[in-house]
Amino acid sequence: MLKNKKDFFNGLLSKTKIYLIIIAILFIIICIYDTKFILPGILIYLLIITYTFWTDNRKNKEISNHVQELLITMDSTAKKTLINSPFPLIIIETDGSIIWRSSKFVYEFANIDIKNYIQDLIKEIKLDIQNNKDSKNRKIEKQIKIGNSTYKILGEYVKSKNSDKKHKNEEYMSILYFIDITEQIKTNQKYIDESQCIGIITVDNYEEIIQRIPNEDRPRIIAQLEQKLYDWASETKGLMIKTERNTFIYVFEHKYLEQLQENKFEILDLIKEIDIEGRIQLTLSIAISDEGETNYEKYETALAALDIVLGRGGDQAVIRANGKYKFFGGTTQEVEKRTKVKARMFAHALEELITNSKNVMVMGHVNGDMDSIGSSLGVYRLAKSLGKEAFIVNNTKGLALKNFIEILKSDEEYKEVIINKNEALEKISPETLLIIVDTHKKTYVEIPELLEKTEKQVIIDHHRRSTDYIENAILTFQEVYASSAAELVTEILQYTEKDVKLKTIEIESLYAGIMVDTKNFTFKTGVRTFEAAAYLRKGGIDIVKVKKWFQSDLDTYNAISKIVENSEIIKDTIAISVYEEEKDAGIMCAKAADELLTISNITTSFVLGKVDNKVCISGRSIGDINVQLILEKLGGGGHITLAGAQMENETIENAKQLLIEKIDEYFEENM
Repeated sequence: MLKNKKDFFNGLLSKTKIYLIIIAILFIIICIYDTKFILPGILIYLLIITYTFWTDNRKNKEISNHVQELLITMDSTAKKTLINSPFPLIIIETDGSIIWRSSKFVYEFANIDIKNYIQDLIKEIKLDIQNNKDSKNRKIEKQIKIGNSTYKILGEYVKSKNSDKKHKNEEYMSILYFIDITEQIKTNQKYIDESQCIGIITVDNYEEIIQRIPNEDRPRIIAQLEQKLYDWASETKGLMIKTERNTFIYVFEHKYLEQLQENKFEILDLIKEIDIEGRIQLTLSIAISDEGETNYEKYETALAALDIVLGRGGDQAVIRANGKYKFFGGTTQEVEKRTKVKARMFAHALEELITNSKNVMVMGHVNGDMDSIGSSLGVYRLAKSLGKEAFIVNNTKGLALKNFIEILKSDEEYKEVIINKNEALEKISPETLLIIVDTHKKTYVEIPELLEKTEKQVIIDHHRRSTDYIENAILTFQEVYASSAAELVTEILQYTEKDVKLKTIEIESLYAGIMVDTKNFTFKTGVRTFEAAAYLRKGGIDIVKVKKWFQSDLDTYNAISKIVENSEIIKDTIAISVYEEEKDAGIMCAKAADELLTISNITTSFVLGKVDNKVCISGRSIGDINVQLILEKLGGGGHITLAGAQMENETIENAKQLLIEKIDEYFEENM
């Protein structure tokens, strides 16, 4: 505004000069025609100039006085605003000095010892200043609780005159406004507490269990099941609606979510108490979502979370909130499904996908094992039987596969079939069908980059689903009851319309895959496991040759014995040991963990080893303790009796300590 006025008067002065010049020219012309006007003209012109400068000075003085009055008024207004601020206000220096405080500030904190709060606040401000020295942002925004109220503190700091530049001792001062946001927080919390959470509850294997219950007992069992669910929902004043024979929708307010977590979803155990003859046990899968703007979005999120729960074997609950999953339960073994309808449907769908693809690429997990390569060979033979070009990706070779891959490549057919990372990236295209076996985790596949090269992806896996699963697979066969991926692939081969003729080494590798994951048919075996093994045995297997693939040399045996010898026992029955060497650490840890379980009174084992910049952990259990839940806390996964994890940029000592902490957490949550 002042600048505009100044420009205006500068313009006015310029116009005055022009007028004076014009008048001078007119006087000169008059004097030329009549010389007697020279002296009067000069006198009149001097009077005009004198009057002009006098009037200009007078106007400038009036403007200056007006501006000065305006500034004084503004300064007074600013002072009055500070003094009469509706918010508590204080002026402080970072050396701890309180320069001034408003009457509202004095009144607000009259009964509170505010000094300690101010000192803590100054420490935070000084830390912010130190961390943002090069930043132009000098704003202060804090939130602190004083007494029973919460305040939002706003301000801006500037350098104080007390700064000692010579000794580089910079002090700052700031005017801080204390805005009471207690009611706002209460309102926000009330909104959150009264928002809805959506849950989906299903009864695991409902149809199979109902068929095994005598007809006269079914109404009683169903009534008990529903009554327990309705009673449980009433504890949170929630709404439980039965939508299908085995599915319920559960709606409740967010404020009860913490209560459910504290009780660790006791409904999971209450349902198991229902008395059913024949050693049959009802279990639930529960998915609850607090994520989404609308109830429909929360329902969709809960539906996706339910898929994860079912993929983990059921008998557990999951809460999806803030982009994270929190699991409860899941401490019992998976129930084997007797029906093979899903295997038959999957086999037919897979045949169609292979037929409509340009070529097929089969990929297992990093540091593959016999289950991974065996199931890969089974899928490879299916693709070749359907007349498609197929490849098996194998980029990492540990002790478990080194000898077998050499034997496999001695066969002329497989020399060009087993490809590495560079070859795989060259051969894959959007029309390629990528089949992933023995894993479903994006970060655990042999070559993660392949997932981005094609959207046609199929998963065949037997591990419990983790949160890092491949989301865009067009076909998934993930059955956690199965002993191995080789068992699932064997079932698929039995139900394909195309008659698949497996070569001897393919049959033996599938059989070896089942043997490895079941520890010679002693762990996690069911009726379908032995049916798959029997089917393979019909094709002709040299058991002696298969067992030779698993033989250890003397150095390996001695190394495993040393690991066992150096093990530490915690919680009376849990053995923890460390493998000091880096060579073949992954397989050595796994073998040592298996060996530890052969010792009496040891029910669970963990062995840690170093692979490059990662610490690998192999966990094993006879079933009393769920090693999957423990290692999942460290970013791993697997099964109740067999699991693993990898920790990047971590020392073995720190990893061991973290493992012990997670074991303690597991016992607190489940024991």
